[in-house]
Amino acid sequence: MTHAGIVSRGLAALVDMLVVVVTMGAIYLGLVLTTLIVNPAAFRFPAPNLIFSTTVTLAVSVLYLTGCWTVSGRTVGTVLLGVRVVDKRGKSLRIPIAALRAVACVLFPVGLLWVAVDPQRRSVQDILLGSRVIYDGPGANVPVR
Repeated sequence: MTHAGIVSRGLAALVDMLVVVVTMGAIYLGLVLTTLIVNPAAFRFPAPNLIFSTTVTLAVSVLYLTGCWTVSGRTVGTVLLGVRVVDKRGKSLRIPIAALRAVACVLFPVGLLWVAVDPQRRSVQDILLGSRVIYDGPGANVPVR
């Protein structure tokens, strides 16, 4: 089992950020359409409130990461990069650990940079919560010659 490095994990995180941005756009579009249907005569595009938008974005991010890591250990980004988030035994994370890891990743994303200096390629979140990110794509278990 090989631990994923900073490049794979960073690119996966960027893809996951894009998924959250698209999800937020879909939520906004749903709000716009609902407003239009409920009161078409007085329709105006809703003005996003900074505090509300930030809170919803953080909540969507945490829910997305928690759900994916609990169900399969993989988000859209990790599927594309061939990595998986697992616990110490190589199993998917349990809900409390996945939720704590998601909150830590969303609120302290620079913790990922520790992967570049840690000999075991662990982020700050991995060290604190006992998780690991491993290569799990095609050929992940094939020894390199």
